[in-house]
Parts: sequence; C-alpha cells; structure tokens
Amino acid sequence: MTKASRLKGWMTALVTPFKDGRVDEEAFRGLVEWQIGQGIQGLVPVGTTGESPTLSHDEHRRVVEMCIDQSKGRAPVVAGAGSNNTHEAVELAKHAEKAGADAVLVVTPYYNKPNQEGLYQHFKAINDAIGIPIIMYNIPPRSVIDMSVDTMKRLFELKNIAGVKDATGNVGRISLQRHAMGPDFIQLSGDDITALSCLAAGAHGCISVVSNVAPGPCVEMQVAADRGDYATALKVQDRLTPLHAGVFVEAGVTGAKYGLSVLGKVREEVRLPLVPMTESSKAVVRKAMVHAGLINA
Repeated sequence: MTKASRLKGWMTALVTPFKDGRVDEEAFRGLVEWQIGQGIQGLVPVGTTGESPTLSHDEHRRVVEMCIDQSKGRAPVVAGAGSNNTHEAVELAKHAEKAGADAVLVVTPYYNKPNQEGLYQHFKAINDAIGIPIIMYNIPPRSVIDMSVDTMKRLFELKNIAGVKDATGNVGRISLQRHAMGPDFIQLSGDDITALSCLAAGAHGCISVVSNVAPGPCVEMQVAADRGDYATALKVQDRLTPLHAGVFVEAGVTGAKYGLSVLGKVREEVRLPLVPMTESSKAVVRKAMVHAGLINA
C-alpha cells in the first residue's frame, strides 16, 4: 500500500455554507451527505473554495471535524491546511491528523514569494510534523510562485509527500511530473475544465469546484476515464463544459454556492471581500445547469 493509496478519483473542494454570518453546520453536514450519496470519491474541506482565508482558526478546525464526523470513513477527507506562515500550516496539519483526516492539502505559500529552497523547507517542516499524506497544491496564478518539477521530486523522497494538486493549467506538467516521479506520485487536476485532459495524460483524479454542484456527472466522467472509455467520458465533459466555464465567470466559490442554492442545498451567502454573483453571471450558471441536466429550464 502506497502512502496515498486512497487518494484517487474525483474529490470535491467543499464550500463552507454560511447562515447570517456564521458557519451553517446543518447545511454543511447535509452537503457532505449528499456528496457521498452521489458517489463522490473524496472530500476536501477548508480549501480556498471553502473560504479558508476568511474563516477563523476555530471555524477552520470545526469544519474539518464536522467533515470527518459526517463522512464516517465513507470517503477520504483531505483537509485544507495551507498557509503562507509555515508555523500556522504545521499547526493546521497537526490538528487535521489528530481529528482523523486521511491527508492534508497544502498550498504553496502565497504572497511571500519564497524561492525553491524556501518551498522545500516549508513542506519539509509540515512533513516532519505529521504522519499522514500531504498533497501539495501548486497554483501559480494565485500564489505567484511555481513549484518546479525538481523541487517536487526532492519533496517526494520524504515520507509523507504523496502528490500534487496541479492548477498550473498546463496539461504538459502532468507528463513531466509523471516522468520525474513515476506513476505512484498522485496527480490531481486543480482545474475542472482541463481535468479530463489531465486524466488522459496520467492524472489520478481531480479536486473540483464544479462537483459541489454536479457530483454525479463528475464521478461518471472519472469512472469512464478509469476504465479507458474516453468516448463516454467526453460525452459527460460535453454536458459539463458550460458549467466548468460558468462557475468561474466570477470567483469559483460564488458560482458553486449559487448553483447549490438553485438546488436548495446551501445559501448563496459568502464573506467579504467576496459578494454573491451578479444577476448576469447567475443566468450563465443556471443555463449551464440546464445544459448539464441538473435542473429543468
């Protein structure tokens, strides 16, 4: 068994529902239950889509604990534990492990702009503090730094570094990383629109925003790709493409929360500096949901 044997398939970067400014625990538990019922293959609480930047530390920990409690081992929980403060990331990762998470997702430190050695030392510090797998999250458009393949290769030699959520938007990185680290290095797409391409290139799954709204079709596409049936997977992709684009017309979390509100799952409510989608953007998402077969016109 590899250090990341369960960390494959389509996983949802869960939104954090709010009600009158507070975390809506009932709605969150209901969302987790619905996702599992729809066949989702992993749960990722308190990532950026979970509005982790505006959650207090107590709220962050509580959401992780609720996700683990509600899922009851039916789907692996990869808890967000990223920060541009290494000490803070270590503490969040230690809490996730203690709470029972299967793994942690750790973003490259944003804003600080560390060099490659700084990136290595940041992730090594987290590796050395816990005993569960770590999925690195490489997202240059938001963190302003790009972890090199060479740095990933160094990190993969450590006992808990298991793979990467790749949001570079460059499908070629999947092939380069597979060549450098081999097929046991878990690669998860971080971009819904390119996920199928990444699967074809050797990725093992996706950490998805869109599957908040469409978990069933997303899993259907993953399962088809896993069995090599890319004709079926492409048909599902054709249904989902407008939704992949529409959810991200504005911030992905606002698109996901609007879609979920249409389905009656959560409120649209977000925390500043985010605000709900504009009416014109909502129309795009609603039309895409109709195209995907999620709602009637």
